[in-house]
Amino acid sequence: MRISLRSFSIMILSVFLISFLIACSSSKPVDSHSVGDPAANNAAAENNTASENVAAVDSEGENASVNTPSDPKQQESEQQQPLFAAFPSIVDAIPSEYLVPRTDQGGTIERISYQTKDYFGDESEITKHAYVYLPYGYDESKQYNVLYLMHGIGGHEGEWGMTNNASKVKIMMDNLIYKGEIEPFIIVTPNGRSSAQFANTSSDYHAFYVFGKELRNDLIPYIESRYSTYGEYDENGYDLTKARDHRAMAGLSMGGMQTINIGLGENLDILSYFGAFSAAPTTNNASRIASLLNDFPGYDIHMFYNICGTEDGIAISSASAAVNNLANLTDRLSEDKNFIWQKVKGGHDFNVWYLGFFNFARLVFQ
Repeated sequence: MRISLRSFSIMILSVFLISFLIACSSSKPVDSHSVGDPAANNAAAENNTASENVAAVDSEGENASVNTPSDPKQQESEQQQPLFAAFPSIVDAIPSEYLVPRTDQGGTIERISYQTKDYFGDESEITKHAYVYLPYGYDESKQYNVLYLMHGIGGHEGEWGMTNNASKVKIMMDNLIYKGEIEPFIIVTPNGRSSAQFANTSSDYHAFYVFGKELRNDLIPYIESRYSTYGEYDENGYDLTKARDHRAMAGLSMGGMQTINIGLGENLDILSYFGAFSAAPTTNNASRIASLLNDFPGYDIHMFYNICGTEDGIAISSASAAVNNLANLTDRLSEDKNFIWQKVKGGHDFNVWYLGFFNFARLVFQ
């Protein structure tokens, strides 16, 4: 039987198509979610206990959750979404316009002196100092929230630079208030050493660990007796827990440790917002934090914000240990509600700390 060239070509083409279809039907599709994101895997290896439920931001501002798919197109699509969808105010760099001093509608800074005790020593009476930022238009007829902002181990009440109009804290606050992004609030920068040697930056650092007594017994009552806050001060004693929703604590390095160990761990009944910037090596770890929260049933945490530089050889381990898996250890914290862990490219310095303050200032008292 003779077969024409045309018929033969048709037969060959048919066999090829049938073979191709069979091969396609037998192959398995690639699941983009089955391949771990390299950035997240590296972060997990670095911190050992990295949690799926803790948000992390890398130096490019990309979401580094371990659930990030490896498919480039899907990554590109997700990178276009805001950082921390639940907290759109979080940024990985301070916009330049917030660092320009205002020539109008600026707040003021005062230096105060108050009586406290040498809690690290014999509890004798001593006089300490602090700086206070008052927002533009401060009005005694209004009530203001208060942030207690702590310094590091080698610093003092002036380390945040909140001593004059050149203060970056003041400049950022003035601009945030002017733009209507935050409600005006008061900032207090005390000396975190609760001892007679508070002015000596080389004195025994253990004095930092008893600051909770000074905060509760002396500093907060003094601020609430002198300034218009939500605390109903009474010189004969008053219930500090009633105004806890209107107080916050934050700090850098050793001040971050104080915020977590002392603020969150010992004084949750009188504080409700917390910000730790590069928390120091003696900071409580996640399991310890979760355990201490059990001592304060019924007291909500309105915000617990953490930040650290990925190249910070001093604090990255302790800061990570404090927050990795924390949201899984307690139902008091949730990453889409009141808990943030932000990692950015940087070291143990004010580039990270000022960014931490800027982000926290936009989150606190909201």
